[in-house]
Amino acid sequence: MEITEYIAEKIVDPTGLISGERYEFRLFVMLNEEDELYTDAGVGVRAILAVDEEQDRLVVAHFFDRATDEPFDFELEEEELSTILTFCKAHYHEAE
Repeated sequence: MEITEYIAEKIVDPTGLISGERYEFRLFVMLNEEDELYTDAGVGVRAILAVDEEQDRLVVAHFFDRATDEPFDFELEEEELSTILTFCKAHYHEAE
């Protein structure tokens, strides 16, 4: 899985119920054609990164079809989650 482009946005909590800050990432990834998730339109990962004083963590992460924006019913593997967390932690400061 290779991240080819991304969009990052800071999520505003108008209620103030969530501690820390949240960032939504839409990561667009390149997969091998033999991968069971491969589609001609492309595949993405939607992730929400929670940033607070204790730790930075993913609270949501799932694959989606770029053509329909529908989520896939596949869980990410530990290695994929680690890659996504590392990427999001390195780029959340770019979100608006």
